[in-house]
Amino acid sequence: MKSYIVGVGMTKFEKPETRDWQYWDMVKEAGTQALEDAGITYDQVEQVPVGYCFQASTAGQRAAYELGLTGVPVYNVNNNCATGATALMLARQFVEGGLNDCVLALGFEKMTRGALGGGSDGGDFKTSPVARHYGIMAARHGFEMTPPTAQIFGNAAREHMEKYGTTEAQLAAVGAKNHRHSTNNPYAQFQDAYTVDEVLAAKTIHRPLTKLQCSPTSDGSAAAVVVSERFVERHGLAGRAVEIAAQAMTTDTGESFDSGSCVDAVGQPMSRAAARQAYEASGLGIEDVHVVELHDCFSVNELLTYEALGMCAPGESGKLVESGATTYGGRWVVNPSGGLISKGHPLGATGIAQVAELTWQLRGEAAARQVEGARVGLAHNIGLGGAAVVTVLRRP
Repeated sequence: MKSYIVGVGMTKFEKPETRDWQYWDMVKEAGTQALEDAGITYDQVEQVPVGYCFQASTAGQRAAYELGLTGVPVYNVNNNCATGATALMLARQFVEGGLNDCVLALGFEKMTRGALGGGSDGGDFKTSPVARHYGIMAARHGFEMTPPTAQIFGNAAREHMEKYGTTEAQLAAVGAKNHRHSTNNPYAQFQDAYTVDEVLAAKTIHRPLTKLQCSPTSDGSAAAVVVSERFVERHGLAGRAVEIAAQAMTTDTGESFDSGSCVDAVGQPMSRAAARQAYEASGLGIEDVHVVELHDCFSVNELLTYEALGMCAPGESGKLVESGATTYGGRWVVNPSGGLISKGHPLGATGIAQVAELTWQLRGEAAARQVEGARVGLAHNIGLGGAAVVTVLRRP
């Protein structure tokens, strides 16, 4: 059975503690927008998976209750930075498995200012779900007094530079591109353009990554209505429908750890495997894709993901971004929204927000961000610990 996205919504992503709202206010805003976009009401929704990382148990219910008190099942989903895509995947599985005709996927986060920790409990990395990942880093690079997530990705960048000759300017080109793209996105947390030199000159977070190459903490929510083909036909929604052509999730295997490389520990093998599975399931390849929203939590991860998705050979990603192949006028447009680096990264909302952007793109509704002729889109959402989700969307 096929599944379709017929409605999407999201809030503007905000710097934490700058807007007077609670997480349920965010969800009401994004969820209402998605339902209105689909032209349906909440009482038509049969199940609700809700993604978030930093709120208490059953916060999904507290948030969804703002949309209606219909008694439908609400599932609380937490999969680190891949939480939003995981909630969407559950919605798709409910529909494609024939259990439901209409499911609402929600994601949100209300965060605090400052860098994320490394997933430790009170600073005790022995109990951290990502202790093995940081152990790989420490064995090869030691441990510095910089934000842990920036550190492990920054060390992945150092390895890529040492092995392939990737330059700091090529890493900065990712940040410059995505900040430039965000100037046309009213939902983005930041909407300022920077040159490569300005990105390089920004404050260093963990060498070689500067502040303008790192995603910020953010508040925000996103929502997507996922329905069956039968629901589309019954409710005359063909004009709104974007098909989920394929979706795949992978988790860590021995390949993530056996090499002792941060490149592998931060998830490139997971991303590669998820992309391969999604291509096989959809019958589409990266050559068929027009627009990509990928997980640029740090600039280096965009380069690693180019390689994982098959956009270039290993080691060629720095040259790819430098060539202009991943912006308007190039082979693909990657992160037209501004990506995590500039749009923002409220963990539970990110994966659904990526799909909202692609839905607008494939419908031709992305305004100044519109990628001309976009018919196939790809979303990539990854979380340490680990999970990688690749979603292929197609306009029927």
